[in-house]
Amino acid sequence: MNIAESASDEAILGEIGRRIARRRLDLSVTQAELAERAGVSKRTLERIEAGSSAQMSSLIRIFRVLDLLPGLERLMPEAGPGPMERLSQKGKIRQRASSRKHSESEE
Repeated sequence: MNIAESASDEAILGEIGRRIARRRLDLSVTQAELAERAGVSKRTLERIEAGSSAQMSSLIRIFRVLDLLPGLERLMPEAGPGPMERLSQKGKIRQRASSRKHSESEE
């Protein structure tokens, strides 16, 4: 299933849980092993895989162990400067390097 904008919260949570379970199984890791390595209870992991909501910190810990954090970077890239910030920076870009002045101590 693709996670669509029109999907309900419950459907999206279920899909995230299925994807976490699939990744865990692809890595041949048991629920108990993943829970221990992520620092969450096995019951929390079971609930997440079943599609229940969870604390963000629990998801981050699980994503870290499953090496899924790079996917979050692609999902939510760092925002660039806004239009007002770009306007205020306009004209402040260096156009050329200035000559280096030598102090007497360097000579």
